[in-house]
Amino acid sequence: MPPISRGFGARRRRPEVDPARVPRGQYVVRDFPVLSAGPTPHTPVEEWSLTIDGAVDEALSWSWDEFLALPSETFTVDIHCVTKWSKLDTTWTGVSVDTLLEDVSTEAEYLTAWCDGGYTTNLALEDVTDGRAWVVHDFEGDPLESEHGGPARLLVPHLYFWKSAKWLRGLALTIEDEPGFWEAAGYHNRGDPWHEQRYWGD
Repeated sequence: MPPISRGFGARRRRPEVDPARVPRGQYVVRDFPVLSAGPTPHTPVEEWSLTIDGAVDEALSWSWDEFLALPSETFTVDIHCVTKWSKLDTTWTGVSVDTLLEDVSTEAEYLTAWCDGGYTTNLALEDVTDGRAWVVHDFEGDPLESEHGGPARLLVPHLYFWKSAKWLRGLALTIEDEPGFWEAAGYHNRGDPWHEQRYWGD
């Protein structure tokens, strides 16, 4: 039997979805692709903490156990990566950024999420408040794996997924908007998938 030629074979079946849920230029995946800017950190929860600092009257910090004791939510959202995949109906458990900022006094309008491994990304406060962002620790009912940002990552589902910083360790509030790792390399400062804001000129 002759070898199967390239381009001849089983077609990849695409999930049937409402196209209104998928931004233009995206395709839907069933798996969960792993993309990272560097090696995967593996921080034991005993050594993990989350800090809110920067332009605040008083910095706040939580150990892992203190973080898990905060009010949490389980919710289902769609996520969209700048590399053009979208994953629908993902279920997460975590703490709303609103809860974390509840006792924070600040005049800042921005923040920088900083992480194990040196990764940073910048966001406007309006993009992470009013129920729009969480620090999550469970995915689909299980503890978040390191390759997907565990033990905890930021989740900002209405923006491209690079804004949902993996291996989160802190949120530094800032008066000025300060581009993070990918933003300084030419990615869009905000990253709205519904406006295809992938790069600075978009």
